[in-house]
Amino acid sequence: MKRIFLTLAIALSIVAVQSCGGGAKNDSKETADSINEEKSPENMDDNQAAATPLSVSEEDAKFVTEAANGGMAEVELGQLAQQKAQHADVKAFGEMMIKDHSKANDELTTLARGKNITVPATIGAEQQKVKDDLAKKTGREFDKAYIDDMVEDHEKDVKLFEDASKNLKDAELKAFVDKTLPTLRTHLEHSKAVKDKLK
Repeated sequence: MKRIFLTLAIALSIVAVQSCGGGAKNDSKETADSINEEKSPENMDDNQAAATPLSVSEEDAKFVTEAANGGMAEVELGQLAQQKAQHADVKAFGEMMIKDHSKANDELTTLARGKNITVPATIGAEQQKVKDDLAKKTGREFDKAYIDDMVEDHEKDVKLFEDASKNLKDAELKAFVDKTLPTLRTHLEHSKAVKDKLK
């Protein structure tokens, strides 16, 4: 009975997120985190024995949802930069975001699937707000706001991945992090260089 209720609750939360466009309280990232929490072996009881549990710790799964959410946002914002950027270096940076983060997202999604980790279906509410705000800007104002956001995002990304490199328990996820971290550091340096050109 508890398993049926759990399945129903998960289904309803997904429907709620989709029907209200992923509001701040029920965004796709939070939904994925909740589903993963329910699939965590320490949270499952005997009645859920038929369900497939996570094959990683809940903390490792949280990293995956955070990284997947950030990676999707980088791609979507890169696509926006392709459409709206005025400065050639900003356009080129957006193109690099699409290429590099799409590749990393595909790798992470494949890893997540193999470990029964649910990843967000769409970007989280916070990232959607950034995208909506950027979409209202044009020309030089867009270029500066986009690059400022890219510097800030990549500072957070590098910290997230450095912490994950030290703390992840799953060897495959750790290998993904260690392989991806140099690219994120390059993105951070590149975004800072572009920001300097826009001053």
